[in-house]
Amino acid sequence: MKKNIERVTLGAGCFWCVEAIYKRLEGVKKVRSGYSGGTVKNPAYREVCEGRTGHAEVCEIEFDPEIISFQEILDVFWMIHDPTTLNRQGNDVGTHYRSVIFFNNNTQKNLAEKSKNEMNNNSYYENPIVTEISSCKNFYPAESYHNSYFEFHQEEPYCRLVIQPKVEKFKTTFADKLKKAED
Repeated sequence: MKKNIERVTLGAGCFWCVEAIYKRLEGVKKVRSGYSGGTVKNPAYREVCEGRTGHAEVCEIEFDPEIISFQEILDVFWMIHDPTTLNRQGNDVGTHYRSVIFFNNNTQKNLAEKSKNEMNNNSYYENPIVTEISSCKNFYPAESYHNSYFEFHQEEPYCRLVIQPKVEKFKTTFADKLKKAED
């Protein structure tokens, strides 16, 4: 009997950061970096980064809802980036770095909107959340060299200065949600 696996596509700045975190989350079965939300079929990294396609850097996340709920996926999402900055995460600037939840069904849409409203109403962030919530119309996998980027390039400055602190914060904040044995 095949398990019920759900999928959601999230953008929270650089997809290397998002992938590095969600790969460590118990119940997440697969994380693929890629592009979504644009107008060009099969975009390339350079086109996306130059802002010519309308796509966001995203990760398609497959998870087992019997192990981790969609709400828990969202809880991590809200904490791993600043959803109040439009088209920017730190020094990464452009529409391809926008905060976005690409849902796959009405349940995900409703839960994402409810979660966003709760975060705004609880004043967790000083400024209003600008995260886009849209239907996932397509997902294009990124070039293969983006896969497990953090794991293979930990000594590079971007990985040490940007990704590593996010991963460490995630590990501390969500220690009870980490996979027991990392791959």
